[in-house]
Amino acid sequence: MKYKIKNICCIGAGYVGGPTMAVIADKCPNINVEVIDINKERIDDWNNKDFEKLPVYEPGLAEIVKRCRGRNLHFSNLLEEKIKNADMVFISVNTPTKTKGVGAGKASDLKWVEVCARQVAQFARGHTIVVEKSTLPVRTAEVIKSILESSQSSTLNFSNNPSFDVLSNPEFLSEGTAINDLTNPDRVLIGGDRKDAIEALCEVYRNWVSEEKILKTNVWSSELAKLTANAFLAQRISSINSISALCEATGADVREVSRAIGSDNRIGSKFLDSGPGFGGSCFKKDILNLVYLSEYFGLPEVGDFWKGVVELNSWHQHRISKLVVKNLFGTVSGKKISILGFAFKANTNDTRESAAINICHDLLEEGAILSIHDPKVEKWQISKDLGSKYLNPINNDYINENNNSNISEWSFCSTIYQAVKGSDAILILTEWDEYSFIDWERVSKMMRHPAWVFDARSITKPEQVIKFGLNLWRIGDGYERPTGDIKI
Repeated sequence: MKYKIKNICCIGAGYVGGPTMAVIADKCPNINVEVIDINKERIDDWNNKDFEKLPVYEPGLAEIVKRCRGRNLHFSNLLEEKIKNADMVFISVNTPTKTKGVGAGKASDLKWVEVCARQVAQFARGHTIVVEKSTLPVRTAEVIKSILESSQSSTLNFSNNPSFDVLSNPEFLSEGTAINDLTNPDRVLIGGDRKDAIEALCEVYRNWVSEEKILKTNVWSSELAKLTANAFLAQRISSINSISALCEATGADVREVSRAIGSDNRIGSKFLDSGPGFGGSCFKKDILNLVYLSEYFGLPEVGDFWKGVVELNSWHQHRISKLVVKNLFGTVSGKKISILGFAFKANTNDTRESAAINICHDLLEEGAILSIHDPKVEKWQISKDLGSKYLNPINNDYINENNNSNISEWSFCSTIYQAVKGSDAILILTEWDEYSFIDWERVSKMMRHPAWVFDARSITKPEQVIKFGLNLWRIGDGYERPTGDIKI
């Protein structure tokens, strides 16, 4: 039987669901796309008249939503109605790491996936193709299929005569380039058991993706491929960051090392830029899931290997905060440190697992006063990530709820120059373009000397920084540069 897809419903309006459905709507004008979420505020944000205030920031996303919203792209909280009308339902909800119970700290919490499966089982009409879009552990499709099949014999949905197929279609998006990744994918992976269901999803993608880029596998291979892809990418980041520490100790330059090894076509140059460590919603979570699966299936040595990738990433972030303290005469208590960048990478407002969170926590614990700037991350999000909820009555900025002699305040700054005024050090943690064009002469005049610039993203030009009497540390740079004469 050949299935014709006319109505798609996506459960989950987050960083994956929103952009993915926007691109499908844009590329498939004959398909009606409904994005649903129980979070009313998030749906209201997607429907905001100001397209620059969508809940997800990605270059190019606002333009697509502007073209499609109200035409064949809709955002709502109408779960029952939209699921009933759907020929295909994508499940794109959060799957955080479990915090308690079996597998706590490693296994994925599938609570929301199960809730979605039960909603589909209850409300679906006729035949519905259910597509896993969330990053899920191996054999999750089996759980979803079990829930859906149980509804076929249930009196709850008996009169609706539902039937289901379950496919795995993992996303391979990189935040900051998600729209390009969706419109020009390296590959589209579809895992399933029934040819007709796989073909129906292939037909959707063929509207803009060439046939040779559409890979078909069984469900289990598709699910594991997603975890493995993220694990391999994260491993490369931890690997080059470990080498950056060695470069600093030996007088080498990690940028030169990266260029040398990246020119080897067996290795390639991607993901060889040393930085403050990997972040985002997937890398850490997926590796921990891989660790859990390895241990569950009696492969502890495999689990230990991947666990080391996460542990190195955490060590590296704490290493950076310790370097700041060490270079500021062993203490940052009462000193102002400017944090430039809080998102886990440029061109996104996502802060999940951002290196800035751990580094800022370390500095706050040491008694530093932080002034934080990020062009896309809002103040409330930083407050949430740093665990702060009380207002400082003096300047109306947030302070940590555990306010004591060892933990000081932080403030949110709307401009770079507001952030650096009176600071003892600047710490660049996100590679936003505007941080590459800072007026260092102006900055030097605004800082308290001796002043430091800690560049964890290698986006400064050393000669421009030291020219105005600023000390510079660049990640993975073992070359000791003399401080320039202070010309202020």
